[in-house]
Amino acid sequence: MAARFAVGRRLRVLDVGMGQGTQALRLARAGHTVTGLERDATMIAAAREALAREPEGIRARMRIIEGDGRDTGVHFLPGSFDVVLCHGVLMYVEEPDPLVAGLARMLAPGGLLSLLVRNGDALAMRPGLAGDWAGALAAFGTTAYTNRLGLDARADRLKDLTATLAGIGAPLHAWYGVRVFTDTAADGAKAPEDLETLLAVEERAGRTDPYRGVAALLHLCGVRG
Repeated sequence: MAARFAVGRRLRVLDVGMGQGTQALRLARAGHTVTGLERDATMIAAAREALAREPEGIRARMRIIEGDGRDTGVHFLPGSFDVVLCHGVLMYVEEPDPLVAGLARMLAPGGLLSLLVRNGDALAMRPGLAGDWAGALAAFGTTAYTNRLGLDARADRLKDLTATLAGIGAPLHAWYGVRVFTDTAADGAKAPEDLETLLAVEERAGRTDPYRGVAALLHLCGVRG
């Protein structure tokens, strides 16, 4: 967002699948007007609780709507947002193209569509680095996997999503790798003392070939024509 929009510009943001609202709240604190869309009642309750603890000015900039990302046309008019975020959602959608097309319609001209997906070209990396050789072998040639929550999910390939974005009028503007070196860290691991260095390494790797191509996740940014 910082690379795409002028410094100080207040943006209209839609966060689809906002979860407990961590990302949406950060954007509201930064001065943007944020709408969080979420269908899970537990997540919505957590987001509302977190929002209630914020100052009045931040609460006024954020609203929470119960709904599914595939039904954005029911809740909003086309072109209503400058930024649409859909992070960690597509892996649970069997047919993602209609959802992504609907999200693109919500963008104003020049708007940014931000997708965070599981990297279908690197599914063997996690089991391979963990020494699960059978799991690594099975990961080749598929986009299906079981995530750390034990849920069946699917991954996306960069080539396929690039074609999808081009076809819906929001061609790929930039892409990054996420969790290049840290994907095998335990979920409950404590942050290391040199966290800033770790983050700098991850960000650098996420922008640099060939490292970004084997990241656990891909962050794709499309821009509406």
